[in-house]
Amino acid sequence: MNFKAAVDYLLSLGHETLTIKLGLRNTELLLKALDNPERAFPSVQIAGTNGKGSTAAMLDSICRAAGIKTGLYTSPHLVSITERIKISGAEISREDFAACATTVRDVSEQLEARPTFFEQVTAIALLAFRNAGIDLAILETGLGGRLDSTTAAGARIVALTQIALDHQEYLGNTIASIAAEKAAIIRPGVQAVIGKQKYPEALDVLLQRCKETAVTPILVGDSIKENLALRGRHQIENAAVAIHLAALLRQTGFDIPPAAIVHGLETAQHPGRLELIPHQPAFLIDGAHNPAGAESLRAYLDEFALRPLTLVFGAMRDKQLEQIGEILFPVADLLVLTTVRNPRSATVEMLMPVAMRYARGKVLKSDNSEAALETALANTSSDGMICIAGSLYLAGEMRPRILSLGK
Repeated sequence: MNFKAAVDYLLSLGHETLTIKLGLRNTELLLKALDNPERAFPSVQIAGTNGKGSTAAMLDSICRAAGIKTGLYTSPHLVSITERIKISGAEISREDFAACATTVRDVSEQLEARPTFFEQVTAIALLAFRNAGIDLAILETGLGGRLDSTTAAGARIVALTQIALDHQEYLGNTIASIAAEKAAIIRPGVQAVIGKQKYPEALDVLLQRCKETAVTPILVGDSIKENLALRGRHQIENAAVAIHLAALLRQTGFDIPPAAIVHGLETAQHPGRLELIPHQPAFLIDGAHNPAGAESLRAYLDEFALRPLTLVFGAMRDKQLEQIGEILFPVADLLVLTTVRNPRSATVEMLMPVAMRYARGKVLKSDNSEAALETALANTSSDGMICIAGSLYLAGEMRPRILSLGK
């Protein structure tokens, strides 16, 4: 398959969230058929509701600053599926992605049950990492942890960032049930780092899991001295987790000097997460797809937003729209509601009642993200700010257009 055929094939497996089987058996069989690429290198696995991707990006930056050849696997992507797989900080090439996808597809077709989108992309990443001869894989958990495909890699160092409500249809409707799914990456024999938790019941579940598996956890606060490239006070907590992970890697033989930690944190990048793009008006792009993420974005806007502030908002219908709207909508001088090119997208009609309850400024509607950008630019003065939020899918649609402005 060429790259386009590979992407078309993977997309034919169905939307990744809707086709998650929540089981490791298929992934294990797939990896075995590929001669277990995950055994060619050590791995770090990071789970959590919010912050796991940023923590993975910071740890990757730290390790690369130390001269370690890393493989970074994250999800979802914003524009291209190749964003999910990075080797030494660079996206996998389309040619290499297609080659690995072809191998994985051919093997998948020999299995009794065809692996899902996420299972196959995880296998593609691990195969690509082996082909590249990486020293260390850093794996962001896709959903949950107990039965997430990345858990099949058998990482010996794991971390849990903040746990909050999200994906309740798969993980349960309480903080405790969600924490239990994520806590399952703590297995006998691993070293575990637990980030600062907002909810005591989440921490209780994580500590109970450590007790059951005879794992002595490292409990992380948020006191660090390093300067961070990633914006938002919540990144202090994520950086603290990354620093402790780097310390554990050092104990296992990786040479990670303090200077690499400093440089890594000062240069880490994670597009679409409180990403500030200089322009007149300025742009701020953030996923903020659940209440905890919305709270982090709101805290940043309260402290640093330029005025007037326009909020372009689009989200998936299965998200907590009421709670997210209550947090974000009051801060905007202008709220532009839009839809996302995704079958799960909330319609403008779904969002409007929430906007009417919580918006304090003017509310406008746009049929799509392209029209929403035009509306925002036409109604925001050059000294203001346009914030894109509500979904990483929306961020992925709008970011390329924003980057092209003025070119």
